[in-house]
Amino acid sequence: MANEEKPKQKVGFTIIKNDPTDGHKGYGIGSLSLENVSPLFIDIEEQSAFIDIGAMHARSQVEKGIKFTTNREDSAGGKPYWLVWITIDFNPAGPYYAGVTACEMVVNREKRRGYKILAEHVNLMDKSMKRKIIVDHMDDSSKQVLAEYLKTHNAEMWERSEPKLRQELTV
Repeated sequence: MANEEKPKQKVGFTIIKNDPTDGHKGYGIGSLSLENVSPLFIDIEEQSAFIDIGAMHARSQVEKGIKFTTNREDSAGGKPYWLVWITIDFNPAGPYYAGVTACEMVVNREKRRGYKILAEHVNLMDKSMKRKIIVDHMDDSSKQVLAEYLKTHNAEMWERSEPKLRQELTV
């Protein structure tokens, strides 16, 4: 059993079913659904990435127990994160990373305070769902973490994605 391989770590994007027309007619028809969006956190200090579906409703492990404000000083000395909204779509070649947008967040567990601009998080999630790539404002090491995560999750999806995504994440 010396040659036994360790099973590959499973990194899966969770798909949330959210049919805006389910159960009622009229309102919401034709609106975007959250069906193919996944929230990915990048821990800037640890250089690690992880999916936490709770972020869809601001209830991720990172956010739990934290009072967020738009004043950076409230969370001074806290841990910086990127919350990346990843939208997966399909083209004739198969699935690809269609929308990727990054939002800033700082969490100070000791003070139980955090910094984020909720409107920015909502707008960037919306832009991801509209197939936009907005990652140019990220620091270089976080770009590398994100690129590596996306490639490792599915190299074919990475290759099928818009050239802009690969260009902006190449450091």
